[in-house]
Amino acid sequence: MIAPGVALGYRRQATPLHAARASASGAYCLALAVAAVLVEHPLILVAVAVAVAGAGLRARSGSALRRGLRLALWFVLLAALLNPLLDHNGLTVIARLGHLGPFGALDVTLEAVVHGLVFGLRATVVILALSLASAAVDPDEVLTLLRRVSFRSALTASLATRMVPLLASDARRLSAALRCRPEQVAREWRRRKLAHDVAIVRAVTSTALDRALDVAAALELKGYALAGRCSGPGRRWSRHDLAHLAAAVSVLAVVILGRLGGIAHFSTYPRLEAAWGPGEVALALGVVLMAWTPLLGRRGLTR
Repeated sequence: MIAPGVALGYRRQATPLHAARASASGAYCLALAVAAVLVEHPLILVAVAVAVAGAGLRARSGSALRRGLRLALWFVLLAALLNPLLDHNGLTVIARLGHLGPFGALDVTLEAVVHGLVFGLRATVVILALSLASAAVDPDEVLTLLRRVSFRSALTASLATRMVPLLASDARRLSAALRCRPEQVAREWRRRKLAHDVAIVRAVTSTALDRALDVAAALELKGYALAGRCSGPGRRWSRHDLAHLAAAVSVLAVVILGRLGGIAHFSTYPRLEAAWGPGEVALALGVVLMAWTPLLGRRGLTR
């Protein structure tokens, strides 16, 4: 089986974010993602992105952020290209591409371009925050929290997450076995690559159910069915737990109060309007500082 804490890119590290329990570290990452959803001002979005990047580097999860960034760049590209072509709102026309029959005049406006870029930036920050969560939040602890709601559902999810790397390993072995066939068959395999891929998927998924049933039967014999009744007392809250929960609440509170107070006003339609002043700068710095504060402590960490 897969070693605990390695599935889905999670690996235990001696960092404050990893030292916090899953409920605290998960709330911290979720707060950064929600903060990006709540704001539209580019300066505040950049501040949240800087906070996520700093947290990822501090948590030694740079590779997870790079994978998330590669995925997010596609959203940025699509939003930047499609929104100006599909959204004709805005008063500042920067390009006239003529008439497209029933679609009418295709005028590209500055407001539509900026709106698409801001949407892409927001999606990027959300993806980076979720990538940080996948790399720094212990999935086993998350499933333990879900067990209090439904033990069988948590056990099913745990088995599913553990089976993903195992099935991927099976697929690689089957693919290597097919490539080791005689040369004539190998040429035919290269010509029918799609059929080969379908055969690999069919072979792997056909055994997945049988393997899951065998694992479930083994777990039942080992007494996992009694785990919901025999759960012991939980561990005490540490300084890292409290610090990350406080940071999550503080970031959300500052962003919400800023919106209610009219700070960081930003609108794209019908004309670009953005507030740039000391309030916006203070809000951006506050988000970064509050997000980075729990990452500075080293007490209680083990190498």
